[in-house]
Amino acid sequence: MLSTSARLLRLVSLLAVRPAWTCGELAERMEVTERTVRRDVARLRELGYTVDSDPGPWGGYRLRPGTRTPPLILDDEEALAVAVGLREAALSGALGGDQAALSALLKLRQVLPKRLGDRLEDMDAAFVQTPRAGEPQVAAGTLLELAAACRRGERARMAYRDWGGRASVRDVDPYRLVHTGRRWYFVARDVARGEWRTFRADRVERVQPTGRAVEFTEPLPDPALLVSRASATGPYAVLATVRLPVPMEQALRSIPATVGLHRADGPDATVVEIGGSSAEGLARYLVSLATPLRVLAPDAVRRALLHRVHELLEDNVEEMDRPVPDAPPRKRS
Repeated sequence: MLSTSARLLRLVSLLAVRPAWTCGELAERMEVTERTVRRDVARLRELGYTVDSDPGPWGGYRLRPGTRTPPLILDDEEALAVAVGLREAALSGALGGDQAALSALLKLRQVLPKRLGDRLEDMDAAFVQTPRAGEPQVAAGTLLELAAACRRGERARMAYRDWGGRASVRDVDPYRLVHTGRRWYFVARDVARGEWRTFRADRVERVQPTGRAVEFTEPLPDPALLVSRASATGPYAVLATVRLPVPMEQALRSIPATVGLHRADGPDATVVEIGGSSAEGLARYLVSLATPLRVLAPDAVRRALLHRVHELLEDNVEEMDRPVPDAPPRKRS
């Protein structure tokens, strides 16, 4: 004989897999009386489930989405499928820049039985995600560790390798994870420096909680803005300042916030700071924008841009001077 709680969970599971059940079908499947089914349906309604019913011998019960979110009942294979789907959504950024997929995956993994947790870890070890060209891959376990650190609200000790390959161990106060569409960034307060920092998630090697609770004081920074500024301005060998004769909204469509740091220059112009590995590389990028602009600084980028434009002009002039093969003779008027 099942307990009342177990019977209610079983009833929810049955209602979730079919559009409708008659009272007799539910009683037969659960091996109880129809009176017990009616009582259990009433209990589910008290718990917040929206269970519709139709009167008569051919009527039945059906589960309708309500205003509250009741517990979700999944079997082993369904739980694994949901976990894998959330993992891929988090790694690909399919749901945007928020942490919804990571948060849901973290909650799910905390309540999974050990046998399912072990299977999921085996699948994580076996799956390989193909990153974009030139983009490093972030392990799902690393993202979960960082998400858990943000949720715990306690100081953590982080092993990190910076852009130059230098390894360090830092005490940080975790705050948020930000996805830019290309990479995951970990936003935290660096305890030693006393300032907010952004860290590439793929460069985090280990995160360990210290047990020391942290309470942030207002005003808190905008994590997405911190990442945009850090991505746009450094560390780069060359920084260029350009002026686009278009409003801010249009400039952001040409140069994303993750590429440049924007500021309005009146209502109809925008000044953008862009970083790059070399003046020549920045010049190639600026030409590829195919939009009017003026390089304000430095001279090296301005000269590289002029050189690139002259090269393109000369290449196209040479093409125009070449005779067209097998061209038909022109008719004289």
